[in-house]
Amino acid sequence: MLRRLYDRMLTLSTRPSAPLWLFFVAMAEASVFPLPPDVLLIPMALAAPRRALLFALIATLGSVLGGAIGYGIGYALFAKLAQPIIHFYHYEAAFAAFQHKFAEYGAAIILIKGLTPIPYKIVTIAAGAAKFNFWAFMGLSFLTRGARFLLEAILLRLFGEPARDFIDKRLGLITSLFAVLLVAGFLVLKFA
Repeated sequence: MLRRLYDRMLTLSTRPSAPLWLFFVAMAEASVFPLPPDVLLIPMALAAPRRALLFALIATLGSVLGGAIGYGIGYALFAKLAQPIIHFYHYEAAFAAFQHKFAEYGAAIILIKGLTPIPYKIVTIAAGAAKFNFWAFMGLSFLTRGARFLLEAILLRLFGEPARDFIDKRLGLITSLFAVLLVAGFLVLKFA
């Protein structure tokens, strides 16, 4: 099933409506959809390298809007579905500790996970459930998702098909290293 969905996304990337599909796939991936927008972004950027940066912006905007939806899911549904279970098992203190940890380290979590190929919906829903500051979440989402898609678009624009192979094999490693450097920079600023 997932392979058929992936093939369908590749087919969509060749249509004139592909930028609109890219926006909707990026939005859906950040809240509920299983495939990342890269399955559209990569072939689109290869087919029209001069528009790669525009495609990265479209993916970023869709992902950030989808992040807001995922946040809303975590915020609203958590209270309706998970809160009664937490209360039943007397886990209120444990959940309060989770919220405290997310408030303390949530920015780093959002920055790191937003750059990696790990499904962003996990972060968006957790941020809502933890009631992380919404506007900080939106800003961090724009920063981290924008950096991820921009890096991909630049590589594809500069190097074309070889960049596609490189991205397919090593994007997770590259963005993870970038995220580690970013967090290390924040830690240096915080403790310096």
